[in-house]
Amino acid sequence: MKVFQNISWPVPAAIVAGASLMLLQATPLLAAAPQAAGDTAWWVWVLALFLFSFLLGIVAVLAGVGGGVLFVPIVSGFFPFHLDYVRGAGLLVALAGALSAGPPLMRKGLADLKLGLPMALVGSVSSIAGALVGLAMPAQNVQLLLGIVIISIAGIMIKSGRSGYPEVSQPDRLSQMLGISGLYYEEFGQHEVFWQVHRTPQGIALFFVIGFIGGMFGLGAGFANVPVFNLLMGVPLKVAVATSGLVLSINGSAAAWVYLFKGAVLPLIAVPSIGGMMLGSKIGAKLLPKVNSRTIRMLVITILVLSGLRSLMKGLGI
Repeated sequence: MKVFQNISWPVPAAIVAGASLMLLQATPLLAAAPQAAGDTAWWVWVLALFLFSFLLGIVAVLAGVGGGVLFVPIVSGFFPFHLDYVRGAGLLVALAGALSAGPPLMRKGLADLKLGLPMALVGSVSSIAGALVGLAMPAQNVQLLLGIVIISIAGIMIKSGRSGYPEVSQPDRLSQMLGISGLYYEEFGQHEVFWQVHRTPQGIALFFVIGFIGGMFGLGAGFANVPVFNLLMGVPLKVAVATSGLVLSINGSAAAWVYLFKGAVLPLIAVPSIGGMMLGSKIGAKLLPKVNSRTIRMLVITILVLSGLRSLMKGLGI
């Protein structure tokens, strides 16, 4: 079984037979591989992964990007784990964060089922295809493409943060048929916001593409869900952020099964990541209505650019 980057892939699919067996097998490998992780003990990396995921959970909910889009480039760039394991854990991290933050956001009226479910349906189908393609590619090629995608995501996020309350004068027919509209209370400005959407067919088409990319790189899809909801369909920024988590919980679960089946999920990496993410996401969900999310997004954009450059350098062998 291969854990670190300098050991070749693939991993036998049989390792998914039992999490306990995988944990017992992985521990001596981690402990006996100082050449891959320097002189640092394996448990230090596990603890660091938990703390990092905890902070990531807070920031990801406030920025509306999903945990995977930050987890995969940062962990693959700065932790000594093989990229395929990181992508598998990244999908589970995005899924865990979305499931943890979803209930409180729905109770506050920010996450909307009628808006999220149609997009999640098409995205979950394409995310499975993306996961299959990503696992079939060499890790170095995926790393290079990941860097390009991450830097592009940062550019998308710069634009997506400009439209807090877009105006939709006339909803399209499909959104009217599906009953996609809502009302929520904006605590930051102390007022109620009514919203409706347009360009729903175009949004559904883009969510198919987003699901493929998210499954291929193990990113989830929060990075693109929010711009499509906000800029294209006219959804208020905070509703777009909250509903993005709902879509992630469905898309991520679909693609995650592919990584599980292929043996690309290692409990020693996934468990501390998911635990930290779920704790951090609960805190982030409570803070979301009270903070100015645009400031957080600018911090996330900076981190994404640095992580994207790091992935490009690793993909090019620099």
